[in-house]
Amino acid sequence: MAFSNGCSVITAPYRAVKSVVQGGVWVAKKTYVVVKGTTTIVYKIGEFTYEVVKAPIEWALTHDEINSIDGLPVKEAIRQGRVKTAPYVVAGRRYVPMSPEEAKDYREEGLASWYGYESGKMTANGEAFNPDGLSAAHKYLPIPMFVKVTNLENRKSVIVRVNDRGPFPSVHNARSGERIIDLSLGAAKRLEFQRKGVARVRVEAIQVREEE
Repeated sequence: MAFSNGCSVITAPYRAVKSVVQGGVWVAKKTYVVVKGTTTIVYKIGEFTYEVVKAPIEWALTHDEINSIDGLPVKEAIRQGRVKTAPYVVAGRRYVPMSPEEAKDYREEGLASWYGYESGKMTANGEAFNPDGLSAAHKYLPIPMFVKVTNLENRKSVIVRVNDRGPFPSVHNARSGERIIDLSLGAAKRLEFQRKGVARVRVEAIQVREEE
């Protein structure tokens, strides 16, 4: 799946100007691009750009360890759009996401990791995963939603769009499931921890109003 330059790693400096934050609410400019029958939704918050492309249902999942969502086979739950806050099962463990009301005040500090070798795969809400984009996986937040992530080691911040589930314990590292968020490679580069692999971060929910 090819992505346009608008979804490559963003290098321009970020500035929270008045047109971006209004009364504590972040403004997301939303546009639609249709190419060869495929519709791409493009969000822009300040200097950050996000491309949302629906993945073909036959694509493999970024996290194939998810057993079921809302009591249904994963692909069927995605097809029916029953993933935003639906409980899901991984390796026999049931995870129950927050409601949108609970999530709006979410703020947590902990370890972040990143993933970026799953190009051509589908996120848990049915979108095409773009390693160079600004997205994230979270175990409990509603998907999709936007959060601000700050690297507490260098104070750099980025706004990412949560559209996937994880991180989960791996067979090689059971403690990997203790990480609070898994960022795309593009987001990890923005926070400058892609070589280190993990970083201590603060994750904060932000309120977003879409404008077309």
